[in-house]
Amino acid sequence: VDLNGLVQLAEQATISHCTRTPKSAKTLLHKPLLRNNLTRVNKSPEIGQLPTQTILGLWGERKDASLIKPSLSYARMVAFTFLHDNPSNASLKDPGMKILVSGARGLVGSALSAQLTDAGHDLSALTRRSTGDGDIVWDPASGRIPADSLESFDTVVHLAGDNIAEGRWNEAKKNRIRDSRVDGTRLLCETLANLVQKPSTLICASAIGFYGDRGDEKLVEETSLGSTFLAKVCEDWEAAAEPAREAGIRVVNLRFGIILSPIGGALKNMLTPFRLGAGGRIGDGKQYWSWITLQDAVRSIDHAIHHEELSGPVNSVSPDPVTNEEFTKALGRVLKRPTIFPMPAFAARLVFGEMADALILGSSRVYPQKLQATGFEFTSGDLETGLRSLLT
Repeated sequence: VDLNGLVQLAEQATISHCTRTPKSAKTLLHKPLLRNNLTRVNKSPEIGQLPTQTILGLWGERKDASLIKPSLSYARMVAFTFLHDNPSNASLKDPGMKILVSGARGLVGSALSAQLTDAGHDLSALTRRSTGDGDIVWDPASGRIPADSLESFDTVVHLAGDNIAEGRWNEAKKNRIRDSRVDGTRLLCETLANLVQKPSTLICASAIGFYGDRGDEKLVEETSLGSTFLAKVCEDWEAAAEPAREAGIRVVNLRFGIILSPIGGALKNMLTPFRLGAGGRIGDGKQYWSWITLQDAVRSIDHAIHHEELSGPVNSVSPDPVTNEEFTKALGRVLKRPTIFPMPAFAARLVFGEMADALILGSSRVYPQKLQATGFEFTSGDLETGLRSLLT
């Protein structure tokens, strides 16, 4: 079975569906590769454990235009691709772990949950609102968490936190950004530290905002703390996991860069203006953007779970950081659109407020030193390859 070709067509069909072009998806459904190999793929020993409905769901011709179904479909595609793009994936070799995920309904969490479930792990979600069997409900704002329900998990993946790119940064918003991360992490880690049967590993999200605005300086995990609001948040966020570390739990603080996906985050927000030919650099375009595709972000979490030599801060970014101007040109090439309408820095600050300097105009040239040192291989090592895998 040509798994690489099958995965490529699956991705194209799913992306077409997510972007509301069912005719294109329908055409891809009839590709001979898909038609001839579906049965053989289902029976192949390396993926025979995947539910048939999961595979077939990748190419389902749903007409519901709501966001949730395409999002779930895309998450399934990421999981499917993850399982087959690298035969050495640790999850295929070590099924049956009991894993707890907070933030499981978010962009990364939903893709990760699909991958872990399809790999045969016993997954539970730590959530503020229960939506299904196996959910564990907590309320970090009020300090409520059912400690008894957290016993006996092998691994905890903590991704929950207020969306930093949603809404203007007034004082109330900045407090939510900080408190949702720092207070929630501290509550979870203090609870884990006091369990009788503790998890062996905690993967805790962080961000490259730790480094602040550093121009063209090359940043790795040992680089010092920045001086911005987000840098202080990240410092406190990572420090809040200390109770778990002191209790003997291996803690990995994954510092995520800009996570690229057509269904959420920065790339989704950029697609409409760029497709209309209204895209362009922001400010002088010299600020570095450190990015990672959603697929590789999920794979980096799995890598951190299974590589016990990893602990502390780990940069989850591509080895190919680019300037905003380079990002703009690459996206224009992939979409076959001009990029001749720059946004001056003052206009970005007028539209986005303080958030503009932190997320758009600030420069972070970050490298994944620890991931690469432990053998992690990126599916998208350069930006244009990554964008084409997501958008074409």
